Amino acid sequence: MTADLQALRDNLQSMERVVVAFSGGVDSAFLAWVANDTLGPDAVHCFTAVSPSLAESELEDCSALAQEWGLNWSAVQTSEMENAAYRINDSDRCYHCKSALMDVAGPLADPDNAIVVLGVNLDDLGDHRPGQAAAQEREARFPLVDAGFSKVDIRQHSKTLGLRIWSKPAAACLASRVPYGTEVTVPLLRRLDRAEAALKALGFQQVRVRDYGDVARLEFELDQFPLVFERRTDIVEAVVAVGYRYATLDLEGFRSGNLNHSIR
Repeated sequence: MTADLQALRDNLQSMERVVVAFSGGVDSAFLAWVANDTLGPDAVHCFTAVSPSLAESELEDCSALAQEWGLNWSAVQTSEMENAAYRINDSDRCYHCKSALMDVAGPLADPDNAIVVLGVNLDDLGDHRPGQAAAQEREARFPLVDAGFSKVDIRQHSKTLGLRIWSKPAAACLASRVPYGTEVTVPLLRRLDRAEAALKALGFQQVRVRDYGDVARLEFELDQFPLVFERRTDIVEAVVAVGYRYATLDLEGFRSGNLNHSIR
């Protein structure tokens, strides 16, 4: 492990009080745990931004983790769906989403002069992530970047600390499953959530459903392909049951940020 956990703790201690944007993914969960362990719940407020783009299972896990770890946690509704610039879903969608998150984070931080921190890591810096700019414009901080943490470092340190999230599959907002230029709507996001939940119920933990109208383009990890073909009928039935007409398999397999390739 190349990243220094003490450097992360020192960074957090220098801030004194923080508000952690806690999505339940590995990065933000690790940051929330370390912040809480370092500063204590009186100085750390973890919040989960709730909107149609958050999978129901992720919200449930945030609540469960908060209880397990003794976090000072709240779920806060965000309003990005009210913003037409977000719904049109161009390449800056994440900017508008993160702006909506910062709209709710500010009032949580201001009364105690706390600093808003996000679970951005070094690997995130190389992808198309306009949301990072929106957060930095509002003076949010990225402690994992400052302390030199990559995704691998976060998982390894989480495992060493005995945190169950160390092996949690990569997660992202449901809107990331919608190709740029396709309008983001609540029914579409709910259909995606139901489709992925149905596939996970079949035993596929790392899976993406990309929405192309009547077509669901499915991404599984390559080593899962034998099981995919074995359960082909169940997969098709699960996807059709939530409203898709066709289920197609992406032969390149699962890739985080896959839809960003078209704008690089």
